[in-house]
Amino acid sequence: MIAVADVSPREAEVLELVGTHLSNAEIGARLFISVRTVESHVSSLLRKLEVPDRRALAVRAAELARADEPHAAPPVLPAPLTSFVGRVSERAELTEMIKACRQVTAVGPGGVGKTRLVLAVAADVSGEYADGVWFVDLVPVTDPGMVAAAVAGALGLGEQPGRGMTESVVAALADRHALLVVDNCEHVVDGAALFFERLLATCPRVTVLATSRARLMVPFERVYPVPPLSLAVDGESDAVALFRERAAAVGWPLDPPLHDQIASICERLDGMALAIELAAARYPTLGLDGITAALSHPLRMLTGGSRADERHRSVRAALDWSHALLEPGDRALLRQVSVFVAPFTAAAAADVTGSEEGLVADGLARLAEQSLLVVTASPSGTEYRVLETIRQYAAERLIEAGELAGTRAGHLRWCLAKAADLAVVGADWRVRFDAVADDLRAALAWAAGQPERHADAQRIARRLAELTFDRNLIGESQRRYEQAAALADASATTASMLRHAAAVAGCRTRGDDMYRLYRAAADAAHRAGDTAAAARDLATAATTAYRFSTTFVRLPPREEALALISEAREPAGDDPAARAAVALAEAAVLTDAFGAAQGPPGNAVPATIARAERAVELARRTGDPLAESAALDALTGAQSWAGDTFATAATSRRRITLLSSLPISPAGTHELIDALGIVAEASLGAGDVPGARRWARQLADHPSLAEVGHRATCRLLMVDALAGNVDEVLTGGVRFLDAWRRAGSPARSLLCPAVAAVAMIHGLRDDHDAQRAWQEILDQLGTPPEHTYGYGAVFDAILLLHHGQAPEALERMIPEPRQVWKWVTWIWHHWYVALRTEAAVLAGSPDARDRLAEARIIVAGNPVAAAIVERAEALFDKDQERLLATADAFDAAGCRYQSARTLGLAGGDHAARGAAALADLGLAPMAPPRHPN
Repeated sequence: MIAVADVSPREAEVLELVGTHLSNAEIGARLFISVRTVESHVSSLLRKLEVPDRRALAVRAAELARADEPHAAPPVLPAPLTSFVGRVSERAELTEMIKACRQVTAVGPGGVGKTRLVLAVAADVSGEYADGVWFVDLVPVTDPGMVAAAVAGALGLGEQPGRGMTESVVAALADRHALLVVDNCEHVVDGAALFFERLLATCPRVTVLATSRARLMVPFERVYPVPPLSLAVDGESDAVALFRERAAAVGWPLDPPLHDQIASICERLDGMALAIELAAARYPTLGLDGITAALSHPLRMLTGGSRADERHRSVRAALDWSHALLEPGDRALLRQVSVFVAPFTAAAAADVTGSEEGLVADGLARLAEQSLLVVTASPSGTEYRVLETIRQYAAERLIEAGELAGTRAGHLRWCLAKAADLAVVGADWRVRFDAVADDLRAALAWAAGQPERHADAQRIARRLAELTFDRNLIGESQRRYEQAAALADASATTASMLRHAAAVAGCRTRGDDMYRLYRAAADAAHRAGDTAAAARDLATAATTAYRFSTTFVRLPPREEALALISEAREPAGDDPAARAAVALAEAAVLTDAFGAAQGPPGNAVPATIARAERAVELARRTGDPLAESAALDALTGAQSWAGDTFATAATSRRRITLLSSLPISPAGTHELIDALGIVAEASLGAGDVPGARRWARQLADHPSLAEVGHRATCRLLMVDALAGNVDEVLTGGVRFLDAWRRAGSPARSLLCPAVAAVAMIHGLRDDHDAQRAWQEILDQLGTPPEHTYGYGAVFDAILLLHHGQAPEALERMIPEPRQVWKWVTWIWHHWYVALRTEAAVLAGSPDARDRLAEARIIVAGNPVAAAIVERAEALFDKDQERLLATADAFDAAGCRYQSARTLGLAGGDHAARGAAALADLGLAPMAPPRHPN
């Protein structure tokens, strides 16, 4: 474990995982803590280790991991390459402005020193923001729509399924007190403005300090024009001080008598920080006289290009004369490496330029010596970065030289090779992807605008879609698949890409997108002449509207789904996959097996099962595990409709067997997440508590759900509650509640059983305040029929029986089991029957004997429900030996609470043992049942 002074053991664990480039969600899952807790630790580490952002923190972690001494001292911050000179008044003014305003934009031309100023101010005020200061550089962002993704990357966030990246960031920062420093907004102004407007309207304690060459025009914005360095003649100005400091840094300190000559140079450079730094860097070779002469060169007045306005001429002049003094080969190299938007190596530059690596390395070194490149050390070797102002200047010269197309083509070839070589294996694959991702995006943006390059653009878009999915950037993955579809030159390829996009949309719980994309895929397949594939896509669209109805904003009407099935039947022909898809759609739509709001007609159950079994058989013949899994889901629904608890559990396990060995893919991931939820619930319904917990744990730990803890943990919470795993419920409840609130408190019926389960546990603990709080959440989510007759009745009955209120428990479960539609109760049916029977016995119901006989038949084969009925019958017959035997049965079934309850019901010395067992679980003592007079 990394050890650093003042860093706690838990922070050291987090720091070590940050160094392996895991996201906050992945770190939380690894350490079994909430994402919010991880974020707090990361914020604390940024302050303690005095690094400006998460990327620097990861570098620092790697350095510490390699260090020989366990307590190596952290670097001094802000760790710039050079010292910050002057700007005392500007620093104070900007500091006061961000204290008064929630969005401040430091505006000025390139090279004026905006970035250095805002970083200095951010360092000054960092201690005033409880949740830290975060730095985001938008230079690598080429798409305005990716601003939120860049911010999320700096924060260590992934996209939350069912929410876009902007919504994910807003949810993460909703209650945070933080300063967000966003640099270089000018080339993505529209995207930055939209993002900031949403962020600041929703996150009242977040402040944004941005830099841009133009104001962003957002409602909260306060503009701070960054002036050039002061040129005052009384005393030494900031401009002169900067020149002196930079000249001394390269080994040539200047004498005070030279002040006037230096001031003259700085004045001719208009006090532009970058221009002064470049001039000072040339002092050892040119001297002050040479610099003065160079500034008289006609290139100083160059007016071509889009930045010919007055503000940019001084920086352009400095760059022009610095560029003019380069050897022709170095000029060409500077132009060519301007296509890189992220740090690059000499080998990468050689690949792009088509030159020998040794010659390129020498040229890069000379450019770095002239302050035209920044050099950094990385685990992969020496890396070079072109500062943004210089990169834009070099890119203009690339166009002027007529070399843009050729150099861009070389960059595209390099990106294609990198993308092809990126394998999602090894602990460092994320690092390798992150290192080239921005260049891949830039190459794609250029190639997509060149009709003759669309084939290459399509290849890189598809590879980016695959890689971003594996990187858990699933929102971008969907967009890239759709982009690949738009760039494809064949309708068959378009259809394939759209199907992948639909599967990713499913992983994002975007039902409307799934439906739209499958219909678009059908249109593309039809254009390609593949009528069978078109039929399959149409049928899948219809099925989607019923299998995943809860993920839709606008659910298509049933008539629309029926029309899709009718349209799909004829072109399906004898194609096995198309016939299987149509059969599945018929099983779903014709009998409303998915998402029905009320019980089926009297003869619908046999028809539903028959259709589902036919769909399973046809899918099995295709040899496609995903198709067969989807059909088995239909059969699961039909079996639960029929009230066949054990068949439902067995079918759900068949799905897991089919899917468990498949490689990771969007469609496979979507199907597996659904299957894990179903098998956990079905196993619980059949009394297989250990199995249900195993599947629920696997679902909770699935990487695709790492950022949505409320969806990830909901099944696990209800299983642990019924098992009596109180500590797990309490810790899991914290994660659930934190994630649910961060997601905007969605009112999803899927979450209701988990909330009711946690409320019950707090009731069993006699923690009435916590119970009321969770009950309020349940009220927000609503009370569907499942609450009245299913999970709600079960959890309420357990709590009432614990408090000795058997008559009230029986009243809560007054409907006869056969009167309760099994689709509403489905996993709760056996629990309902067993607990209702025990309540009848303890309440002294006159028909208790008849209820016992009926219940034994219904729950036979369910270890938990059968033990509850056996306990009830032993109580009815006053058979102490049989009663105590059920405690062992409950222990074997994984239900510690019911085992402790049995001892309490046995009375005498056994009751004391039961009370101790309940106390060990963290629960309050049981009240003795109120026996009827």
